Amino acid sequence: MIYENVEFHGVADLRSVSGESGLRLQRIPESVRRYLNEKAALRMLAPDGAEIRFVAGGENIEVTLSSAMSECEVVVFWGGFQDIKRYTVGRKPTTLKLSYPQRLRQMMEPQAGISGFSPSVWRLTLRGKDKHGVICFHDIQGDNLRPPDPSELPKQTYLAYGTSITDGFGATAMHMSFIAQLARQLGANFINLGSAGSAYCEPQLAEYIAQRDDWDFATLELSLNMIGGGFDVEAFSQRARYMVETVADGNPTRPVVCITNWNYFGNLCHHVQGPHGSGLNEAYRQALRKIVSDCNRANIHLLEGADLLHDVTNFSIDLAHPGDAGMTQIAQNLSNRMKIWIKPK
Repeated sequence: MIYENVEFHGVADLRSVSGESGLRLQRIPESVRRYLNEKAALRMLAPDGAEIRFVAGGENIEVTLSSAMSECEVVVFWGGFQDIKRYTVGRKPTTLKLSYPQRLRQMMEPQAGISGFSPSVWRLTLRGKDKHGVICFHDIQGDNLRPPDPSELPKQTYLAYGTSITDGFGATAMHMSFIAQLARQLGANFINLGSAGSAYCEPQLAEYIAQRDDWDFATLELSLNMIGGGFDVEAFSQRARYMVETVADGNPTRPVVCITNWNYFGNLCHHVQGPHGSGLNEAYRQALRKIVSDCNRANIHLLEGADLLHDVTNFSIDLAHPGDAGMTQIAQNLSNRMKIWIKPK
């Protein structure tokens, strides 16, 4: 999405909201968001993985943002080069005053490198704190701002749908999430449709993902959240089958990689109460395996979450979410396997 000569990547809607100043960033359009469960509808307002991108003719820019809920974190990149500083945005509009790094100006041969981004591209990467935070855009000032050209960006785009693990929860920053690390290793953009605690595979979301023409390959992490949401195996199978088949049929040339549930406290701990202690994890895995086997589509692939994250010490202490080391392990294992299915552009 282009607005005021900058690109809002990973943003499908900029909305004026009563009682809030600025324009609210949404990861999916309102026309789709209203069909999601209440938790997911809220999660899609979080800017996790969204970026404000531009190329500037001058050295300095000022961008004003606020968070309508909780706080948001901003980490700036120039191409693949990361700023050391992190910025926090709260309810009060905050103007970030940023300058192009002197050392990058002095580089004799600026390179895009593995990331695929030209160092001339400013990237304000966004993330809500603690599964919350809603970014509102107010203003940007700078000389000769323009959206990046395609030649200044990665040639391919990766779309990810799944639980809080896809959404990056447990990583110390959004760029440490497995989807961000995987995208970097594959030299791709990423679109984050992770939905912490609420990835219920709604058919309207499946249809929306299938209809999008801005991604080249996808992962569908399906879905521990539906155990916690009280879905039995039959209900999970029905929704997951529709999502897998619909997304794959949107364009048969695009690889769609289904990921079975990871190990987690539900099958790693004794005396777990509630739905997570009911043994559904393996039943969900078996159901997704059958869905992929039955689909008979060349662009659908299956990977086992337990193989991608096989070292339990790479979890955070909740035994539900990987820490940074776990996110790196997932990204590396995915990269090794997915490269054979992705055709370079």
